[in-house]
Amino acid sequence: MGLLELFILAVGLSMDAFAVSVCKGLAMPKISLKNAAVVGVWFGGFQALMPALGYVLGYQFRDKITTIDHWIAFVLLCIIGANMIKEACSKDEENEDARLDVRTMFLLAVATSIDALAVGITFAFLEVHIAAAVSFIGITTFVISSVGVKIGNVFGTKYKAKAEFAGGAILILLGFKILLEHLGIF
Repeated sequence: MGLLELFILAVGLSMDAFAVSVCKGLAMPKISLKNAAVVGVWFGGFQALMPALGYVLGYQFRDKITTIDHWIAFVLLCIIGANMIKEACSKDEENEDARLDVRTMFLLAVATSIDALAVGITFAFLEVHIAAAVSFIGITTFVISSVGVKIGNVFGTKYKAKAEFAGGAILILLGFKILLEHLGIF
């Protein structure tokens, strides 16, 4: 996996965290650099931790399923992407909450990084330098989430659904790319 593909993947994975960050910013009457950094650290940290855990889990089974690894990557990325698109198209309203306490942020960080766990499993079947990949994903998510707080405070939730939809589409396209590469078509 090249740097461009990794960057696209990192951006796709960070869209859930971005959407929640926008909501956090929307709920805050006044934001500070510290608030944006707190949100970024929580989301970026978990977006880095979860693929590392997924990689460890996937690596344990790597030898047993290498003949179908590209299908596993394809299916996982498509499921995650489709779920993100479904959430983006949902009419359900989410309650905005300005709290940044440990319990709230932990739950949000886990919820927005579950897809990264599944991506980490696919990393075990691809040629990926895991330390560099999870660092890159974490840093990208940190930046995007921190900026999301400011955007939410300034613009509101206008672009939340579009960001989630784009993130889902990116993950699905990466799944197709992995599948086509392993089938020798791309």
